Amino acid sequence: MSFYRQHLFFCTNQRPDGADRPSCGSCDSAQMRAYVKARVKELGLAGAGQVRVNTAGCLDRCEQGPCLVVYPDGIWYTFVDEDDLDEIIQSHLVENRVVERLRLPDAPIGC
Repeated sequence: MSFYRQHLFFCTNQRPDGADRPSCGSCDSAQMRAYVKARVKELGLAGAGQVRVNTAGCLDRCEQGPCLVVYPDGIWYTFVDEDDLDEIIQSHLVENRVVERLRLPDAPIGC
């Protein structure tokens, strides 16, 4: 058994202005991570044996919008706002049901 049931990693990478690629950090991903971390704690889902929410550097999917990944499930999501994140929390973390409308493809684009 893993120390955490699920581990969420939020890309918060911020590239400099004029970079060739977009950045999740430009989409307020650090603030969105903080929101999820607080909500997970409020819902009593945080802690050993439960859910952990972390910051990650570049997860190399910034072209697909701000992203997060849930392990060990290996499910990648994009999101726009707190409503999207609330849906991920409720559906994926509480009900163990993937939010297909926010799910990123498993395979790299072009494969």
